[in-house]
Amino acid sequence: MQYEGVLTKMQTEFANPIQYYLVFENSFLNLNQLLDKSLVIDFVGYQCLNCGKKKKIFRQGFCYDCFMSSAAAGDWIMKPELSTAHLDIEDRDLDYEKKVQLQPHMVYLALSSEIKVGVTRLTQVPTRWIDQGAVQALPIVEVPNRYLAGITEVALKNLYADKTNWQKMLKNDLPVVDLFKERAGLKYMLPKEVQDYFHPEKDDLYELYFPVLEYPKKVNSLNLDKSPNFSGKLIGIKGQYLLFEDGTVFNVRTFEGYVVKISLK
Repeated sequence: MQYEGVLTKMQTEFANPIQYYLVFENSFLNLNQLLDKSLVIDFVGYQCLNCGKKKKIFRQGFCYDCFMSSAAAGDWIMKPELSTAHLDIEDRDLDYEKKVQLQPHMVYLALSSEIKVGVTRLTQVPTRWIDQGAVQALPIVEVPNRYLAGITEVALKNLYADKTNWQKMLKNDLPVVDLFKERAGLKYMLPKEVQDYFHPEKDDLYELYFPVLEYPKKVNSLNLDKSPNFSGKLIGIKGQYLLFEDGTVFNVRTFEGYVVKISLK
């Protein structure tokens, strides 16, 4: 059994445990079914997710030219507070930016390595938390655009991390926390224009369960550019990572746009 195609982030289904799929152009692979089996991953080449050309991937699955020009790679993607579509101001493509920025967004607390604050579109709930490897998530506010979510996240970065410690997340090295208690005291930390969206009485905690047979004690990242041929026994999937028995972890999202062959050993 061999699959070949361009890597894109794993598709997921919110279940207990979460179901993971690698989707290629002409096939797909349910990775949960491969737990406790030995896989071979071979790097074949590159294919930009934007232009489709076989050019070296620069970032986020895009070649350098596409990353520097595509509206889907603007700075506001990583920094929502830079969103300007609500002001009718274009960054790279105003129509695209309005479509993405001018829709409901959520600011949330999540437990992935420690408590972190983050932003996501409502359409990406709970996918965003699955991709982060969060075991719990709790909404803080739902707001009508990306800018308001961004300035809320900035205000809360003084209290919480905004990035996941991926090594702690993969080792499942987590503190015991009460996200409801954390949320309860946040109203006056929020920007004034966001405070009316704060409803701390909601019982809306999400709990996520990942398909992991055993968590690694140490982790070592697989880099396809340096190690184009890898084989190992799959023991878990968490976030966008495949976890192998020898402590190797493979971040599928980091290698979007890479063409691979995957087979059972």
